[in-house]
Amino acid sequence: MVKRTKMVSYKTAAAQREKRDKYFKILSLLAFFLIWELFGRINLSMNWIEPKFLPMPSEIAAAAIDYFAAGTLWEHLGISLYRVLAGYILGVIIAVVLGSMIASFRIVDNIVSPILNLFGPIPIMAFLPMFILWFGIGESSKIVLITYATVIYMISYVVNGIKNTDSVLIRSAISLGASPLQVFSAVKFQSAFPHIFAGAKGALGTAFGAMVVAEMMGASTGLGYIIVFSKNWFKMSDMVMAAIVIGLMYSVIFGILTLVENVLFKWKKDAAGSAVEI
Repeated sequence: MVKRTKMVSYKTAAAQREKRDKYFKILSLLAFFLIWELFGRINLSMNWIEPKFLPMPSEIAAAAIDYFAAGTLWEHLGISLYRVLAGYILGVIIAVVLGSMIASFRIVDNIVSPILNLFGPIPIMAFLPMFILWFGIGESSKIVLITYATVIYMISYVVNGIKNTDSVLIRSAISLGASPLQVFSAVKFQSAFPHIFAGAKGALGTAFGAMVVAEMMGASTGLGYIIVFSKNWFKMSDMVMAAIVIGLMYSVIFGILTLVENVLFKWKKDAAGSAVEI
């Protein structure tokens, strides 16, 4: 009874800390924009930085309102969201399938790993001109670039997660008569799934980076295109507005993945709480 009371107390305290942390993060973000606005207004008179190169949050908000009023922001946001999700989802699927094959078959590991090690360190931007030549200036080259970036980032999480499965679990499954396919699906993959999901969350940032790069070259729509177009015409408010929208879009998708992770792996938090109590 005492142990149960302590566990409930621990969970309540943890929930209160999480709630306080959320409020603190919101206040921190509001304070950041407030300080930015104040600095920008002081800079108008002091001229420390050329004012037109340092837009204030109020000016950025005004630019966003103009885009909303014109109806173009939703168009740019929608096409960017389509590109990043299409490339990201396809990349996650390829990374899981290819990573599973590398971790399970030595011959696939020997063939594919050297190629990944050769091309993996090369910056994503270096491949965009080639992808445009191979796949054209349409959507294909952009989605392929995002897919490639996602696969390169995530595949090591898949391989390491599967290879590092506890050997005791594998031997136990084999001793109970499990087939190789059952050992992989019920033991190796399930054991590696939290690690794989963590890799998928990390790959999201890489996918967004590839999306921006792809839209900066050979595109006439998208948030990345707004950044390049605004740079050419020194529209700093529009440029920063597009960058902030990209950040917000990433934060929303990352938040959704985090919620899914909390539901799928709730047992990890429960286990951690139990361990603390013990």
